[in-house]
Amino acid sequence: MVYLAVVIALVALWAVCGLFVVSQQSAVIIERFGKFHRVCFAGIHWRPLFVDRIAHRSSLRVSQLDVKLETKTLDNVFVKIVANTQFRINPQDVMKAYYEFSDPSAQLQAYLEDALRSAIPNLSLDDTFARKDDVAFDVQKTVGEEMARFGFEVVKTLITSIDPSKQVKDSMDSINAAQREKEATRQRAEALQIQIETQAKAEAEKTRLQGEGQANYRREIADGIVDQIKSLQEVGMDIDAVNTVVLFNQYLDVTRSLAESNNAKTVVLPAATPGGFNDFYQQMVAALQTDKAANSH
Repeated sequence: MVYLAVVIALVALWAVCGLFVVSQQSAVIIERFGKFHRVCFAGIHWRPLFVDRIAHRSSLRVSQLDVKLETKTLDNVFVKIVANTQFRINPQDVMKAYYEFSDPSAQLQAYLEDALRSAIPNLSLDDTFARKDDVAFDVQKTVGEEMARFGFEVVKTLITSIDPSKQVKDSMDSINAAQREKEATRQRAEALQIQIETQAKAEAEKTRLQGEGQANYRREIADGIVDQIKSLQEVGMDIDAVNTVVLFNQYLDVTRSLAESNNAKTVVLPAATPGGFNDFYQQMVAALQTDKAANSH
């Protein structure tokens, strides 16, 4: 009975020691006598002690690998590329992922570097910046197909940095600055042209309005003179006396305007006023008659 109890205790201990737990997002590879037997996923499991052993615990969570390399673009510019790729073991291929690769990260890095060095030299520097998402997608597709053969899934690949040399960046900044200055110069020239055209139109409109105003002003003066002549004739003055009065009034108006002007000037008046004005009037009449006689010939 004692021996039986001991045997039962040993069997129970053997059975209990065979229990094991697999955590979430994990997988356990079980080998039987050194040969692959099965894969256990999350939960509680049992294995025959001394018959089956836990060969490896694999994580099914997504891992990230950072890759840095230097390569040359199509226009012979060396750039430093930083790429991040996210990968994980395919749950259906846990056995293949464990037995095929001894160092998955190193192999994945080699695939990424090879794919990037094949893609970047086909693009110019500007295209590399503009199409980095397309390059990352192509690299992900190429590397994903290779890694899928060994039980790995490439989830996402990103190109996070494209860094040319300092001399190249300085040259690019100079080119961009020159282009911006060229555009700014063109914009300033167009603005100046619009300003000149607007100012010219304004000056033309101003001149037209001044001409109309001057014409209206002279027309009003002429109408006033005509009314003045008619009024003087109605009171019995002959035409010569009327002309003298009108001309004298004009003379006084001009003299008053000159005196009221803020501009400094010298006004020369006849020696005897208004007696000297008669001579001045005779001279003007003679000049008008001479001009009329010359025009009639």
